[in-house]
Amino acid sequence: MVTKLKQLFSFTLAETLIVMGIIGVVAALTLPNLNSSTGEKEKVAKLQKIYSNLQDAFGRAEAVYGPYEEWFINDGNNFDNMSKRTFERITEFLKYSKICTITSCSATFDKNGSSSGDGRNLKYNVILADGATIGFSTYNDLKSEILIDIDGLNKGSNKQCYDYFLIFTTPKLGLSYTTNESSEYSAFCAAWILKNGNMDYLKTTSKNHIGGTCPDGKTVLNWTTNTTCK
Repeated sequence: MVTKLKQLFSFTLAETLIVMGIIGVVAALTLPNLNSSTGEKEKVAKLQKIYSNLQDAFGRAEAVYGPYEEWFINDGNNFDNMSKRTFERITEFLKYSKICTITSCSATFDKNGSSSGDGRNLKYNVILADGATIGFSTYNDLKSEILIDIDGLNKGSNKQCYDYFLIFTTPKLGLSYTTNESSEYSAFCAAWILKNGNMDYLKTTSKNHIGGTCPDGKTVLNWTTNTTCK
């Protein structure tokens, strides 16, 4: 009787192999998506942390040196001096492993996301304690671009909207990000991540513009109602 019960509730080798095969197929289909999702969440968290640290550093710098728009009085639009001063005063309050005032410490990119360069001369760079690289460049309206490579020059894809992003400092807004669609891709994507907490634009038909269609073929990302593909 016991033997018959064992036979009744046991599996044959063929049945076991079939089940294992099904599990393998399911795993092969789902693990890449899980890994991609985890990677994107890590990038989102890292950019959010860097931005938070920059906000804190910028606020401390203004507390010590006065309002940002007063940092450049009598500079005569000397962009190099402006970049240097912005860099020095903000990084004074950041945790970093290395200051690097040569262009090789930060990559430059064209608008298609390649690392061929877009004409920026990032003399003022800092490598943060976590390996991220930040470069500073200032323009005549007192706007400074802060270029963030979240995993450093020699890691990751070094591609806009993937691991390379752009934020600003301006006299009116202080440290900020923009949702202006005419802005560069890297600034637009940084704004999306910091505002909505995801990189779902990478899942859409546009890849690096907000407004592409999600994988469901129906949802189109926008800044108000559809802020995720999930």
